[in-house]
Amino acid sequence: MEQKPQEGENLIRGISKNGGVVFYGVDSTEIVREMERMHKTSAVTTAALGRLLTAASMMGMMLKSRSDSITLQIKGGGPAGRLLAVSDGSGNVKGYVQNPVVEIPPREDGHLNVGAAVGRDGTLDVIRDLGLRDPYIGQVPLVSGEIAEDITSYFAISEQVPTVCALGVLVNKDLSVQCAGGFIVQLLPGATEEEITALEANIKAMPPVTTMLSEGKSIQDMLDMALQGFNPEILDREHVAYVCDCSEERVKRMIYSLGKPEVEKLRDEDPVAEVHCQFCDKCYHIDLGKLLEEWPAPQQEETQPETKQD
Repeated sequence: MEQKPQEGENLIRGISKNGGVVFYGVDSTEIVREMERMHKTSAVTTAALGRLLTAASMMGMMLKSRSDSITLQIKGGGPAGRLLAVSDGSGNVKGYVQNPVVEIPPREDGHLNVGAAVGRDGTLDVIRDLGLRDPYIGQVPLVSGEIAEDITSYFAISEQVPTVCALGVLVNKDLSVQCAGGFIVQLLPGATEEEITALEANIKAMPPVTTMLSEGKSIQDMLDMALQGFNPEILDREHVAYVCDCSEERVKRMIYSLGKPEVEKLRDEDPVAEVHCQFCDKCYHIDLGKLLEEWPAPQQEETQPETKQD
């Protein structure tokens, strides 16, 4: 039975009836608005980081566990500098752009020149933290810096999954965000040539994401358009948002990781450490002297008795 939409749900996962095509879609308008409010981004950087956050949210939904996380990092050599988007396993995201204010001319078609702001001489890194000792890291060279093409390239090269990714952020003249969203469609093993041809025709006929959202179309409408003729079913619906999980305890753990001698040096230079969160710009003031007084005792490693072998 298909799930009925609930108020506030803005991310869905759907699949074709025969299981050959999977669809992820998100209306990320409120996410990108919150990002712009926090980071005070210019129009082109709002579009760039907004697209990356949109992609990260959908890729977060692909994770198997809600406790997992995925990080998308782009270093393209452009004036925007490093872009970072992190999603948890539910699709909630946070992001950062090194240079939030970039002013460059638009493209010849009048659209924001995201590729020029991001740059094309660099890489897209995809880091999956699945709770194991080491995260899984995939890296591909940038195709265009326009984000969607680079995400598509990542899936094709690093995961060998035929993928279509469409992302859009529409920024008003007053720098507010009118709408934002995107979808990812993937072909699963076993898809026939006829299905591939039909899917390509469906997606080619779809207007840009921001056009559909501006016209009042929902993410489910996009699912129905992309998978027309495939009898799509919705598997999951989620409410996702811009969520920064920073806290004083996390900051303290980060300082502990520096080691006691290094923290003692920092205390001698300045007894109060000022730490800014790059994702939400919240500022923490940590009393290093008090922190050193409360320094946790070193954990004793358990030793196993030696086993004598003949």
